[in-house]
Formats: sequence, structure tokens, C-alpha cells
Amino acid sequence: MQRYDRLKEILRLDPERDFLAIYRLTATYEFPWDFARALELALHRTYAVPSIGGLLARTGEFTGRPQKRYDDTALLLDAVLEHGFDSDTGRAAIRRVNQMHGGYTISNEDMRYVLSTFVVIPKRWLDVYGWRSLTHHEQRACARYYTTLGQHLGITDVPDSFEEFEATLNAYEAARFGWHEGGRAVADATLDLMASWYPAPLAPLVRGAGRALLDEPLLRAFRYEPPHPRVRGLVQGALRLRGRAVRLLPPRAQPHYARQNREIKGYPGGYDVGELGTFPTSGAGGCPVPHPRRPQGADAPPSA
Repeated sequence: MQRYDRLKEILRLDPERDFLAIYRLTATYEFPWDFARALELALHRTYAVPSIGGLLARTGEFTGRPQKRYDDTALLLDAVLEHGFDSDTGRAAIRRVNQMHGGYTISNEDMRYVLSTFVVIPKRWLDVYGWRSLTHHEQRACARYYTTLGQHLGITDVPDSFEEFEATLNAYEAARFGWHEGGRAVADATLDLMASWYPAPLAPLVRGAGRALLDEPLLRAFRYEPPHPRVRGLVQGALRLRGRAVRLLPPRAQPHYARQNREIKGYPGGYDVGELGTFPTSGAGGCPVPHPRRPQGADAPPSA
């Protein structure tokens, strides 16, 4: 198989009918590392909306147990991608997300914005750092995938195209980005988490690199000092060089899912999708008790 053969396979599929297959090929064969980094950045953007960052800080999950919160988010999204919306595992993952969200008062607009980041930010990341950009074909499939996910999550007025998702994101950020001490605390905890994945002497460098990837609206919202231009240039230049190097490599022979990422550290012995995340306490909304485990044989421990 040659480097662009899988893209040819993608282009033979219908983005309206085969959106799951296209998104799976794009996310797990073409750009698994890039999608992981882009979705981390997408979640980071949501902290700059005070209603979102403040709520996340009040739950204590991102600040008190950031590794578990990171793992659970990645694995629940991963389960739907790997197994599909109509599978037992996919339905269990969606049910868990709905149960967790049901424990809090979250506006439809905030939910729709978060969904929009999952569509728009990977495309923007790949335009700058990827070994190629997303085609319009893939953008259509990505939008259809997240429109479907949004409907399963009970979100109303979900955008129906990439362009609508991007317009939603741009308008929401222009209107809602702002300072909140809770959002800053969650942003700091996330950078600390990413730094913890590397040897301790490298931690300050990792935090600095993370800030170098934030744009000006995010830096202002979190009240971070702007990174030195040389630091920003070094980090972004290194990522661009990586993209060029990946273009020269043979295409991936096997899919790579988020559960295989080295950053997933909380479940070395495997996990049950139905028991991921948190269970709201009685009276707080949602269901306070665990639900059935994943189907037998569906468990998959994250690889090292």
C-alpha cells in the first residue's frame, strides 16, 4: 500500500451514508496522533468559556483527578468510534456520557459548542501540522459523525455541516470567551497532567510547549503570559517538521485507537465502558448506580 492509497479508499465512500467508516479510517489510520493532540486542544478551548470552565472546576474531576478524567473522556469517545452507534458498547458509552451530563445543569448551547470543537479543531490542526489536510469529503463525514453523536446526546439544533459547526464555534467563542478562575484552574491542571507524562526535568518545557500552542484569545481568557516568539516558533516548527516526516513513512497497516495511546494510564488491567466516568449521587440528577458491564469480550486494556 502506498501513502495515498487509503485516501483513495476514503474518497470512494459516501460521506453521508458511510460517515462512520470514513471518520474511523481518517482518525485511526491516517491521523491517530494528530487527532489525539487536536482533541486535547479542543477540550482546552472549552475551559475558556466561564460556564464550562467554572462547572468543570466545581466538579473537582479535572483538578482533583485529571488523569482519570482524561482517560474516561478519551475511552468513552473511543468506544463509539470503534464499535459504532448501534453496538452494545457504543450505546453503553453514550448512556454513560448522558448519565454524567444529567447530574449537572448544562445548557444546550454549551453542549453544542463543545461538540463543535471536536469537528473544527482537528481540521485546523491538520491544516498546520498534519502530513496532509483533511479533504472536503472527510470534513463532510466528520460533521455527519458528530451531528449523529450530538443527536444521541440529546443536543438540539445541532449543525448539519462543517461550515455550520465552524460558524457556531466562531460565534460562541467571540461572545463567551473570558476570564474565570475555575477555567484557569482547569487549564493549569491539564497542562500539569500533560507534563506528568514526561520525565520531571522536562515538565517546565512541556508546559511551555503547551502554552505555545494556544492562540491569543485563549491566552487572554486564561491570563497566560504570551510565549516568547522563539519558543512558539520552535514548538510549531517542530510539529510541522514531524508532519513532513510522517508523509514520507509507509501508511499505517493497523488502526490505532485512543485506548492504545500511552497517555491513557488509569486502566492497565482493562476496563468496562459501562463503569467509566463518574456516577452522580442521588438527588443530583442522573443515575447513582453502576450499569451493566460491556459485552463479554469487548474489554480492551490500553497498550503501553
